[in-house]
Amino acid sequence: RNKCKNCFQPQTWDFCYGKPFTEEVEEKIIKMLEPDYVNGLTLLGGEPMEPQNQKALLPFIKKVREKFGNKKNIWCYTGFIFDKDLAPNGRVYCDATSELLNNIDVLVDGPFIEDLKNVSLKFRGSSNQRIINLPETFKTNEIVLKMA
Repeated sequence: RNKCKNCFQPQTWDFCYGKPFTEEVEEKIIKMLEPDYVNGLTLLGGEPMEPQNQKALLPFIKKVREKFGNKKNIWCYTGFIFDKDLAPNGRVYCDATSELLNNIDVLVDGPFIEDLKNVSLKFRGSSNQRIINLPETFKTNEIVLKMA
């Protein structure tokens, strides 16, 4: 629903696009995470933090954590803002948000903004986007940025 201008995957804005996220798909992804050379999992757009997507992702992310613990890192890219939209009473906060965020290592937040595009930035497309270390943020109760 963010529909960021020049999104790299606008086809994913359609909630009926792609294939159903079934248990078989989950198991296939988990199997792909098994090799030691795979560092982790990245959740990205469409928009993983849309409430209906959060509710579908939470059980899957819990399975990933049960199988791999902290041996695999989990990154999430969202066009929503962590301390505004994903905070309690935020526009996309739901009953799955807190637990989902507590199982994510790094959150890249904020919409892609064409006027702030910078191809020299690591792990993000525009300078307004932040790379947040979620475990440290929850530990200190202040946003801790991850150095890229």
